[in-house]
Amino acid sequence: MRDTRESRLLLVLLIAIAFALITVDIRGGEDSPVDGARQAAAAAFGPIENGVSSAVDPVGDAVSAVRDSGERHDRLALLEKENAALKAKLGSDDRNASRLKQLDKMLKTAGTGQYGIKGAEVIAIGAAQGFSWTVTIDVGANDGIKRDMTVLNGDGLVGRITTVGPNTATVLLANDPDFTVGTRMESTDELGFASGQGDRPLRVELLNGKAEVKKGDRLVTFGSQADRPFVPGVPVGVVSRVDPSGGDLTRTLFVTPYVSFTKLDIVGVVVQAPTKDPRDTVLPTKPKPVPTPTVTITITPSANAPLDGEDQQQ
Repeated sequence: MRDTRESRLLLVLLIAIAFALITVDIRGGEDSPVDGARQAAAAAFGPIENGVSSAVDPVGDAVSAVRDSGERHDRLALLEKENAALKAKLGSDDRNASRLKQLDKMLKTAGTGQYGIKGAEVIAIGAAQGFSWTVTIDVGANDGIKRDMTVLNGDGLVGRITTVGPNTATVLLANDPDFTVGTRMESTDELGFASGQGDRPLRVELLNGKAEVKKGDRLVTFGSQADRPFVPGVPVGVVSRVDPSGGDLTRTLFVTPYVSFTKLDIVGVVVQAPTKDPRDTVLPTKPKPVPTPTVTITITPSANAPLDGEDQQQ
């Protein structure tokens, strides 16, 4: 397109329309008028994201095959091919071992909490509808996934489902600034609300402004009405700092989440809530305190030391 006055006006108009749509979407929240367009986009682009994810390894193998093909049958080319195959096998084995470990940990968490889950794989990060902390998973409506279902992994709360396509779904992560979940303190049962702060710790507002809280205390999800969007008892995180300000109606805490949101791979969507609140049973076992070694110093008098009551001769 030529750089003309008309083209510049068209560009300005498109930018204005884009900002207007973003504003309408943000103010609309879950009832946003563009939600239908988001679902259509998920249906259209979800299979593409899934296909790209599954095609990465074959593409790498094809490149290696082309590189090593031809008439080069000398010893050097053969060694290069054998080394490449060995590295690819080791890399694949390491990745599979890691994923199996994640899956095993998630199944144990789900079993402890009696959550009925649908396993899924993270196939994309981000979303077309805005700048937020989201991921795309490879299960959707055809797998029984619905909006406002809890998502977890072996460590704890990952987020909730926001948009569902036929074969994919979008998960709003718990560290997103628009994310809020009801929480309950371990043992004391103090209730609060946790909100995401991006790459910073979660911010929790306890309803009791005089609640006794200390660093190291742990929180789980309180649960929602009819278990949507959150089921109870999912580990949230550990208190890392307590706001010292007092006299307020609420108490502010900063909580380090159990889940590492930049290392997500295998997750589970809770498709069936537990019949009984698991309370604190899903929390990991607390590490045993390491005893502080005690050093005892014993002073032994030398043979030439003066006795008590006697002056040392000069």
